[in-house]
Amino acid sequence: MVVRSVVRHSAYADSVTLMRIQQEVRRQAGVEEAGLVLATEANKALLQQAGLLTPEASTAGPDDLVIAVRAVSEEAAARALAEAQTLLSRPRASAGGDAYRPRTLAAARRLLPQATVAAVSVPGRFAAGVAREALREGLHVFLFSDNVPLEEEVALKREAAERGLLVMGPDCGTALLGGVGLGFANRVRRGPVGIVAASGTGLQEVASLVHRWGSGVSQAIGTGGRDVSGAVGGATMVRALGLLADDPATRVIVLVSKPPDPTVAERVLAAARGTGKPVVAVFVGAEVADSGTVCGAGTLAGAARRAVLLAEGSDLHLKVPSRPVIRRHGRLEPIPDSDPLKPDATEQVLFHMLTDEDQIQAFRAFEITPEFQE
Repeated sequence: MVVRSVVRHSAYADSVTLMRIQQEVRRQAGVEEAGLVLATEANKALLQQAGLLTPEASTAGPDDLVIAVRAVSEEAAARALAEAQTLLSRPRASAGGDAYRPRTLAAARRLLPQATVAAVSVPGRFAAGVAREALREGLHVFLFSDNVPLEEEVALKREAAERGLLVMGPDCGTALLGGVGLGFANRVRRGPVGIVAASGTGLQEVASLVHRWGSGVSQAIGTGGRDVSGAVGGATMVRALGLLADDPATRVIVLVSKPPDPTVAERVLAAARGTGKPVVAVFVGAEVADSGTVCGAGTLAGAARRAVLLAEGSDLHLKVPSRPVIRRHGRLEPIPDSDPLKPDATEQVLFHMLTDEDQIQAFRAFEITPEFQE
């Protein structure tokens, strides 16, 4: 077994392209593992865990692209590295064939004057400049790029607020805006639940569960993980709450984050109460107390269930071995695409919804007895 790598200095490819090529390289004869990443510290740690970090890769910088393979022989490793570089150098086919593709933001704006959002995926050292140009074109920004300096994030979000716009990111991996998925988005139905999240995986899980349990998503807005830090102050999260408050398609809001800075948490929850709409808040790893129109949830699943109930019905009926049923507008309806309940799964659902410790203890003591009979 051999591990070999190539470092392409000052090179860039978006993560979707890198993952596609990585999968193709892994299928090469004699290749056991492959990695194509920008050489950020986090990505080098991933290479280390995968046994792919070579000495030359360890000294690469965040603007460098690392191609690393583990293969059964020198020959297999050399073929795989060559194939990866060929794939990286190959121009991607345009979905529009020979149709004109603008090479500047201003040209794209002229081509699509009705556009409201710019998706930015360029190397981190250029990302702030492109995002700033988009804001000055009157566009919201979905900033997929990472390695954007913290001070640039603060400045971008301050300018966005002054212009009445939104900066999602940096390092924002997913969003659903007007039914259109950006980044890594799941395909879910439209509906009355809005989501604001400082966690891409959290946003995806809540959106998928809302869909699974019979409701849908109006908008899902990612903020970037640093948004809830003290330095950034929850700027995008507060702005997104305001936008969802004014969105007639949104009846219920789910707020998702790791535990924010304490001052930021107070600011965000005050903004949530100010929406005038029910808000389910889950700060994973921390408790959120019920306050006004805001109710806390201990888990992502619990938050999704509460949101569906608030948006779609007055109560949820669980009976083993039947499908779960929700009351909508006075009528009992099975939740679409749901399976018949099993005792263990039903108990887990109830635990997600009964966040009060006394209720959980009562359930365990069988003072509260769910209908498990057939």
